[in-house]
Amino acid sequence: MNDDPLTRKKWEKQIRVLWPAIKGSLALVSKPCIRKNCPACARGDKHPAWLLSFTFRGKRKTMYVPLTLVRTLKEALQNGRKVEKLLYKTGPDLLKQHRQTLKKT
Repeated sequence: MNDDPLTRKKWEKQIRVLWPAIKGSLALVSKPCIRKNCPACARGDKHPAWLLSFTFRGKRKTMYVPLTLVRTLKEALQNGRKVEKLLYKTGPDLLKQHRQTLKKT
């Protein structure tokens, strides 16, 4: 299959503007804290915490997310979905390009 440099550059540009990109999910949960004698926990209130869930080597993992990174990770998740759509679109586009090349010869 011909590797059209213009098509490749266009694709690379589309991917580049979508950085950072991740796959997973972000959830706001309520958890008790680790401090002894926490007044909020003693009342039964829990503390909000953000968690990132993702799959790594076939296993589901979860990591605590500091509040300062929540906005960045939300954007990265949206970008990850856009990258995934772009990848799904690329296969049919490559086939169409190949068929057009065959018709020209």
